[in-house]
This record gives sequence, structure tokens and C-alpha cells, in this order.
Amino acid sequence: MSLLTTPLPQPAPYPVAIPAGSVQLVGELDLPTQHGGLVIFAHGSGASRRSSRHQFVARALRRLGFGTLLFDLLTQEEECLDSVTGTIPFDIELLAERLLAASRWVSRQPATKHRKIGFFGASTGGAAALVAAANRDSAVSAVVVHGARPDLAGDHLPKVASPTLLILGDSDELMLALNRDAYTRLTCPKQMVIIPEATNQFSEPGKLEEMTAHSSQWFNLYLGNNR
Repeated sequence: MSLLTTPLPQPAPYPVAIPAGSVQLVGELDLPTQHGGLVIFAHGSGASRRSSRHQFVARALRRLGFGTLLFDLLTQEEECLDSVTGTIPFDIELLAERLLAASRWVSRQPATKHRKIGFFGASTGGAAALVAAANRDSAVSAVVVHGARPDLAGDHLPKVASPTLLILGDSDELMLALNRDAYTRLTCPKQMVIIPEATNQFSEPGKLEEMTAHSSQWFNLYLGNNR
């Protein structure tokens, strides 16, 4: 795979392989402009970089000039193992390290190293995004988590310094309680948006678009001045 030693051509997405410890993670990098922030996506359990929801959000962000990196947090072998055990997506520390590996990889590539980085996470991927953002070596400038389990970030929550937006639907009382508790533990610049009449999949008419609009505004606020 190319290490992006020259600016990427316009046709996209561009396939990449991201080293993460002893494994390589498959991803797709899309840079619609020569400048601008870059959003790294972290999907939840049972999903992949091909998640239709994340693909929808990524297209919207690219229309605003942001680059996007969608990649699989697990290898094919790990996905096969998880189909039997169902435990790997709840190894938040592992998922967070994979996300950090992706951000370090981005910071080394000539075409992306000067861009501000944002994390966009769902479900357990949202918890991983928060744990990664709490790492003192993290260079992430903004975090958005939607329909997520921020409670799984545990004691990492007060260490998150990056401006963080929590988005969720109002139809799940347990998720509302978990997000509200996590929100109180965050000490960074923060906001919580509760979308009415929506599940945390945002599958109801117009709700995915609403979630995407809130996410875009947050990234534009904290990544947009690098465009």
C-alpha cells in the first residue's frame, strides 16, 4: 500500500493498510481537498468500515471539505473469532489502541500530517474514541460519539481534554442515563444533544440527517479553521 508520499488524486476512496502492533488494519482514506480536518471513524460491535450510517456521515463531511478515514478495528481473523465469542468489541482498551494507531499513522503521512484530527465513534467504538482521546499522547482536536456507551470509558472520562459531543436518541432510558452520567464526568468542553423521537440507530425518517448535521457543526467548529 502507498504511504501517501504525494498528494492523493481526486478519485476516492483510497485503500490503505494501517499498522497496529502485530496486525494491519484495512481502511479507506478520502481527501477531497488538499487541506482541512480529517475525521477518523470508529464503528461499534457488529459493524465495519462499510457501515451505511458511517458512510452517510462521511459523505456529508467530505462535502464540507473534511477528509475521512474509515477502517476496520478488527482483522478478518479477529472478526471470525468474535462471531463465536462476542467478547472483542467490549475490549475497549484494545479498540482504543487501534484508534490511536490510526491517528499516529495519519500523523506520519505527508498528505495528512498537518491536518487536525477528529474522532467519530458509535456504540463501543464511541467508548474507544473517548479512551483514545484521554491518552496523553493523543492529538485529537474534537470527538463526536453517537448512540454510544461512554460509560465503558470508565475512569478515562475525566482525562479527556478534546471538545466532546454526545448525541443520542431519546427512546432508550438506560442509554440516556448512561450518557448523562458520563457527561457529568467529562471535564472538557462538551455538549450533549438528545434527538427527540429517535432510537440510537437514528433509523427514523430524518433522524440520521439530524445527527449528521450536529456532528458536522461540531467538527466545523473545532477542525474547520484548518481548512
